Amino acid sequence: MPNRLHLLPVLLAVVGSVSSELPAQGGRGGPPVVMDTARARQLYVSNRPEDHPQANFQQQIAQRLVAESLTTVRSRGVLDYTTVSYRSAVDGLTIPASLYQPLQKRGPRGHPAMVWVHGGVHGSWWSYRLFPFVKEAIQRGYVVIAPEYRGSTGFGAEHYNAIDYGGKELDDVASAVEYLRTLPHVDPDRIGIMGWSHGGYIASLLLFRDQHPFKAGVAMVPVSNLVFRLSYKGPGYQRSFATQAGIRGLPFERREEYIRRSPFYHVEKLQVPMLVHVATNDTDVDFVEAEQLIWKLRALKPDLAETKIYVNPVPGPSSGGHTFNRRVHPDTWERDDSPDQIDSWNRTWTFLDWWLRPAEDRSKAKP
Repeated sequence: MPNRLHLLPVLLAVVGSVSSELPAQGGRGGPPVVMDTARARQLYVSNRPEDHPQANFQQQIAQRLVAESLTTVRSRGVLDYTTVSYRSAVDGLTIPASLYQPLQKRGPRGHPAMVWVHGGVHGSWWSYRLFPFVKEAIQRGYVVIAPEYRGSTGFGAEHYNAIDYGGKELDDVASAVEYLRTLPHVDPDRIGIMGWSHGGYIASLLLFRDQHPFKAGVAMVPVSNLVFRLSYKGPGYQRSFATQAGIRGLPFERREEYIRRSPFYHVEKLQVPMLVHVATNDTDVDFVEAEQLIWKLRALKPDLAETKIYVNPVPGPSSGGHTFNRRVHPDTWERDDSPDQIDSWNRTWTFLDWWLRPAEDRSKAKP
């Protein structure tokens, strides 16, 4: 049976570039429906990857290399920065990652560690936007790894087109823990996770799994309900999902798959402490989506979830309040603080320091 999505171009060809009269909707009589072909084209969402434009992969790679070089320069004398890779536990895919460590390492199990997850559909980590906060993490005693899970930009077409939103990308991120366990100075019992936007979505879904390796986690302005989100954002956003191999369709076609991939529907599984910050003036993860997760966490997990709603915080560099706590000066790579950014990070460090204890050098613990 042909895919209904593929019939629309044929229909458009039949009706032409003007409008055409169609039978009344529902077949119950009444005036004929005039088809607006311009609107039909706007609403059409193909599930074939070849119907969508490809990115400029060489440009992405060049931009990544420049960003990595700048990060190397900024890190000198401040922290130990390097790029590493590891294999995803789900299928062996090579996952590149940025690794940030203190210049002076403690002894065995001396440092807690965190997996920091970047956002964006086809996003990337390589940017100055989080550098000052990584620097603070290292100064506090953490080791930080930032995976470029499948679908990330800057690593060529194959890695980019392997995108699996809410699917195998979770295992790519969780597999970073196995890499951290190869570092003798990392304490495997003190590993946390933190992410922003789509990264907060990944962090949430991992924390809502029945089993995971994290002691605590932070989700900043996280995507949480794909069923709602794709409806609210419309065809332009839907096209990023309908072509993915793990999904291949829209929520009405793949209901159970979208439920499975939406953190909102798995809150009851949370078993470790979690912090979530959202903003009412977020124009990416709009508050009408964010509040669903907040209220459910407060209702079902009040003893584990620490949540805060920031009311119209000073906007960040993009999407209004979506980046309210990622305000960084592009020239100095230092924090461009607002009162809400200060408050959000103070709360975040307090939360993480309480659960992961970075001040403790457990290599010196008495037997």
